[in-house]
Amino acid sequence: MLFVGCESDYMFEFFKKSQKLLGMNARNLDFVRPFNRQRGMKIADQKLLCKRILSGAHLPVSPLIGKIRNREELEHFDWTSLPNSFALKPNRGFGGEGILVVYARKKNRPDAWVKANGGIVTIEDLKAHIENILDGSFSLSNTPDIAFFEERLKLLKLFKPYAYKGIPDIRVIVFNRIPVMAMLRLPTKASDGKANLQQGAIGVGIDMATGTTTTAIMGKGQIIEKVPGTELPLSGIKIPYWKQILTMSVEAQSISSLGFLGADIAIDRDHGPVILELNARPGLSIQLANFSGLKERLDRVRGVMIKTTERGVRLGRNLFGGEIEEEIEEISGRRVIGCIEKVKLIGKDGKEIEIEAKIDTGADSSSIDITLAEALGFGSAIETFSSRLGERNVLEELSKEEREKLFAGIDDLADTVPVRSSHGTSYRPMIRIDLIMDTFTIPAKVSVIDRSRLDYKMIIGRKNLRKFLVDVNK
Repeated sequence: MLFVGCESDYMFEFFKKSQKLLGMNARNLDFVRPFNRQRGMKIADQKLLCKRILSGAHLPVSPLIGKIRNREELEHFDWTSLPNSFALKPNRGFGGEGILVVYARKKNRPDAWVKANGGIVTIEDLKAHIENILDGSFSLSNTPDIAFFEERLKLLKLFKPYAYKGIPDIRVIVFNRIPVMAMLRLPTKASDGKANLQQGAIGVGIDMATGTTTTAIMGKGQIIEKVPGTELPLSGIKIPYWKQILTMSVEAQSISSLGFLGADIAIDRDHGPVILELNARPGLSIQLANFSGLKERLDRVRGVMIKTTERGVRLGRNLFGGEIEEEIEEISGRRVIGCIEKVKLIGKDGKEIEIEAKIDTGADSSSIDITLAEALGFGSAIETFSSRLGERNVLEELSKEEREKLFAGIDDLADTVPVRSSHGTSYRPMIRIDLIMDTFTIPAKVSVIDRSRLDYKMIIGRKNLRKFLVDVNK
């Protein structure tokens, strides 16, 4: 079992750690806008352009059968040119909307095809659907669109027991040429055979190192362990072509000019992995499927420069699944540390203390227990700060000038930090120390608090972790 207790309890605990989760606003402001060029956005938003760019770079895509750009082309389209099975898609569609898949031609009906659910689609039905596509019914902002036909992918035997009348796909999030998170999307009866979580599909997290499925959700967040109505476990599915899938995702990013993207890849029974589309604004439910926050993973590889696709893939697999190799440090130029590290603190007059500290990428700055600060020679400063504060441990918010006046002249006090709550604003003293970790000496300004009831007397936040990558498994 990968979680304990009831589903609601687990999800509550998961969301309590929301600082590790990536929200929509943060996705757009911190990753989409800074890292996705206009050219890349255009490629991602137009499936036909994306298909042409990727195939021109020798990346596998589903073959194009034909396209209809306007009503004149619709009127003169040769319907006999369509094969027995195909997929009809809008060029600018999103969220799986507007996609129509037929699986066979209706017996003794050259003008009709059969859908996965057994429904019949005639030429007149296709014409009506294409007219809706041309009018922009399935595109962003209802922009007039293009309809196109492509070959229908054939279901891999491995996935047949898990997928309801549709083709699963794998969503891979790539940032800085490093694959950081992935999930398998399985179509269900509720999703009408489409691999879209918003419509009721299943999302299954994937271990980045091995390509093996882990945890699963259905729809918008219902935790499940088995395929509905069966005893088939969703964990432990080994994804074929895993390294190739990650490689294709990273190469697609390089070609598309998108620094942050979601690559959707399906595995065809005859041809292996093919890229379905690229997403410049990938959905965030992948975090729920993996029970892991994207923000934390993205922050760990922000600024890392990767020269080759192979090294980017290796780094992603090692960081977010397997053991970290020493080569990662060579690739990134940053040292790899674990969640708990031995550190040496150097305070006033060279006083030294060696402790175990918790590495907390969710915290902006570092903090130490008051007893540590006193042992490092800052007892007088803390005592004076407390006396100035008096009995008022909760205050109204002070201006910068008021704060400076209240705490002026306290030797060794580097700054004060406000802590806001529903009760008001309290203040903590800050001192300057040297922090030695893994041979690096880091000048640090740390806040002083009472951590006597906590497991660790010090936490080290992001401001003091710029020389390091954090491996949560270490």
